[in-house]
Amino acid sequence: MSLIPSIFGGRRSNVFDPLSLEIWDPFDGFLSSALTAVPRPSARETAAFANTRIDWKETPEAHIFKADLPGLKKEEVKVEVEEGRVLQISGERSKEQEEKNDKWHHIERCSGKFLRRFRLPENAKMDQVKANLENGVLTITIQKEEEKKPEAKPVEISG
Repeated sequence: MSLIPSIFGGRRSNVFDPLSLEIWDPFDGFLSSALTAVPRPSARETAAFANTRIDWKETPEAHIFKADLPGLKKEEVKVEVEEGRVLQISGERSKEQEEKNDKWHHIERCSGKFLRRFRLPENAKMDQVKANLENGVLTITIQKEEEKKPEAKPVEISG
C-alpha cells in the first residue's frame, strides 16, 4: 500500500486502510499555525465531507436514502429539498474539546462539515419527504408517483 493515487478515480489510501479517502500529512498544521493565526482545514476535516456514505435504493413505492451518521443528533443534520428536484443532506460533527492536560495518542474519528446532493427523478413526490434519524442512521423516504399505465383502446376491425 502506498500514499499515491490508486486506480479508483484518484482516491488515496493510508497504509492500514486501502479504502480510506484520508491522506496523512505529517506537516498538517505545522506551517499554518507557525505563520498565520488561521489554521487551514486538515485532511481529516476534508475527508469528513467525502466519507459520508449514503445508499439510494428505489422500491416500487418510494426512493429510500440511508446515511451512516454515527454520533450525530438530529439537530446537527439538515435535510432539504431544493428547486429542480434536488435532495440535499448536510450537517456538521463538532471537534471534541481539548482539555489542557489531555494527551492524544491517535485520532481517527472525523469532524467537520459534510454535504451531499442528489437530483431526484420525475417520479419522486417532492411534497412527501420523510426523514428519521435512529441509531446513527438517517433514513429519508420519498414517495413515488403512481405509474400511469397507458390505456389500451380496442380498435374495431372492419372487413
